[in-house]
Amino acid sequence: MFTFLHAADIHLDSPLTGLSQHDEAPTETIRVATRAALTRLVDVALEEKVDFVLIAGDLYDGDWKDFGTGISFNKEMRRLESQQILVYLIYGNHDAASRVTKSLTLPENVHVFPTKQPATFNHPTLPVSLHGQGFATQSVTENLAENYPVPTENHYNIGLLHTNLGDREGHGNYAPSSLSQLVAHGYHYWALGHIHIREIHHKNPHVVYSGNTQGRHVKETGPKGCYLVTVDDDLENTKCKFVALDSVRWENLQVSCDGIVFEHELLQQIRVQLIESLSEADGRLLAARITLTGHTKLHELLHAERSRLRAECQSIGLEIDPDLIWLEDLRLKTHTLINPEELAKQDDLTAFVLDALKAFDPNTLPAPVETLMRKIPAEATNALQASLKPQTEQEREAMRDEISAIVLQAIATSDSVE
Repeated sequence: MFTFLHAADIHLDSPLTGLSQHDEAPTETIRVATRAALTRLVDVALEEKVDFVLIAGDLYDGDWKDFGTGISFNKEMRRLESQQILVYLIYGNHDAASRVTKSLTLPENVHVFPTKQPATFNHPTLPVSLHGQGFATQSVTENLAENYPVPTENHYNIGLLHTNLGDREGHGNYAPSSLSQLVAHGYHYWALGHIHIREIHHKNPHVVYSGNTQGRHVKETGPKGCYLVTVDDDLENTKCKFVALDSVRWENLQVSCDGIVFEHELLQQIRVQLIESLSEADGRLLAARITLTGHTKLHELLHAERSRLRAECQSIGLEIDPDLIWLEDLRLKTHTLINPEELAKQDDLTAFVLDALKAFDPNTLPAPVETLMRKIPAEATNALQASLKPQTEQEREAMRDEISAIVLQAIATSDSVE
């Protein structure tokens, strides 16, 4: 019997994106999270006394800012080397040979597959053959797996491949491959990288995405880590066990507002879900986005007082645990219970305002705003232009809903004052 770890998409020292707008963001914790995941990967390898470690591409996130990235990786690899644990590595689109121009001599236990053609490494003490090819350039569109070597007889054959299996939408068609092709190739295990979601696409032979080791933003939610793989002596029985490596757990909490009438009820529901998610994070920093959904009488108030409500949610997080909860954002996807047709009957001014809302086009700015935009230097208006003129229908609908809710809240408030 032997064991190995399958990891991919470590994106070591990946730069932070979108956090500069949040003064309260725990940037230092998130900044070092990818290094922490690599350290934990090595910790698990040592604790489990695995025979070798696989890294299926995107170890790095592009060219190094300085040599600290390489030093950090070498330091961890030497911990494995001290216990005679070998590492087999391919490069992907983010750390392709043409992208990472800096380099350091790697420890002798690290074996890097070539980028010009596939190659095979035979484990020195186990009946295991490892086959792979890294990316020479960032954009590799040919099917690399077609040229992978035939399986080595009487060996457990592993293919390392950075690929968009089945041409999954939204992930770039890098080194495309198909499940039927990989299954038919004759290997026992395909260690895949590139897709940041862990998935076992096929068993016996195993075709596996380990996912990334650390979520880097709110679209990469849930536990992230690697697979601990155990192979029996007959080389036919393979078992995969997921091991979490992340130190920051990203979550998008969906809070239904259906049936909620009062704000304090909503805040209590948010508190309950934050406590539950923090418990599931198991001591990790919980970076949460809260998305409110459903039909509610609070719809107009939520949009009109979004900033205050976001601050209320932040306050709840600080009260639960100031060190382990950070609110990334509050998003609103609620719907109104107000009937505009009934509201329009109350007076002519209200009817006029509601008709104007119906005719509102987010892509057409009022004339005074257009005039002002022309007077401001172009380089100073890029971000403003993007926010004023949404690009997609979803963004346009969100802006219409936001403005309508604020106007309706103003009408309702003025009525209550009178």
